[in-house]
Amino acid sequence: MSGDATGHLVSGRRRSAELGVLVVAAVVGLVAGYWWLSGRFSQSAGLRWLAPTGAVLAYVGGFLWRHRATLPRVDGTRLGALGLANHVTLFRAGLLAGVAGFALVDPAAGLRWLPALGYGAVVALDAVDGAVARSVGTETRLGERLDMATDTTGFLVAPLVAVAWGLLPAWYLSLSAARYVYRAGCWLHRRRGGAVGDLPPSRVRRPLAALQMGFLTVALAPAAPTPLVRLVAPAVLLPSLAVFARDLVAVTRPQSEE
Repeated sequence: MSGDATGHLVSGRRRSAELGVLVVAAVVGLVAGYWWLSGRFSQSAGLRWLAPTGAVLAYVGGFLWRHRATLPRVDGTRLGALGLANHVTLFRAGLLAGVAGFALVDPAAGLRWLPALGYGAVVALDAVDGAVARSVGTETRLGERLDMATDTTGFLVAPLVAVAWGLLPAWYLSLSAARYVYRAGCWLHRRRGGAVGDLPPSRVRRPLAALQMGFLTVALAPAAPTPLVRLVAPAVLLPSLAVFARDLVAVTRPQSEE
């Protein structure tokens, strides 16, 4: 067997072992969360938390498997393992899964800080995975996609919990739907024979995403005055929705209009 083939086989086994460890970690996290909630509060609380948390973890696992072919670096060289940066992103995704579970759990006094702490940690680690990848030269297409999927899932999970707990009005879920409406619009445009262009550069897209992350973290915190949060919510939400609408128009605009 050639050295290249041997290296490929070893890399494949290493990635399989990594995926196995990740599956075990997910199962252990599910069992530990269920056990703690059931013992501290009730079995019903544990089961309610378990269902959405398991669903998000299953989505993350499916996403990782579906995009495993994009693990090589952006320059095309092969990596033998997922790498530290991707593990940081997966840890963020795991925290989001835990936050998602609280959408079906009553906000008892002992639980009120947990979604804010969990989502706050996800936000705090948002820049860490990219910085790690750049510092050690392990930027991958998988990492880029996984980071985007984690951020998108966060904009689904955090508003859902905030609305379920009465911290934000139901219409704030339009933020959760915006990304999927954008993708559906692109799909419909292709179905009609149109071409979808590249997303134009924007100086406000990332700052608005950071604003949303910060606002949602504050909204989930028990110390935040809910009436004030609800009062500020439209001013925070509308610019983000406007950018999604602008981007959809930009990528589906006929070339002749550019």
